[in-house]
Amino acid sequence: MDAIQPFLAVLLVLGLLSGALYFLRNRGAVALHLPRLTSAGPKRMEVLERVSLGSQHTLHLVRIGGRSMVVATGAGAGQSSCRILCDVPVEAPPRP
Repeated sequence: MDAIQPFLAVLLVLGLLSGALYFLRNRGAVALHLPRLTSAGPKRMEVLERVSLGSQHTLHLVRIGGRSMVVATGAGAGQSSCRILCDVPVEAPPRP
């Protein structure tokens, strides 16, 4: 009986933490970016830079193949939006 109480306390804390993370992710206050464990080959799309404009609006500099563009994302009134703003020339990253 003495071993059950600490186990239940740990489960309670983990439940509270996961509930808080779920709540904050839905509100846009937290973004969780986990690294990929496997790679299927060369990436065709990558985010070069990201700038937060507020709690729900972000600018992304994205490269797809040889094309780079600025993409605006945001949320409001229960909907999400994504809009391509412009194409931009981006220098190729230096090779090692």
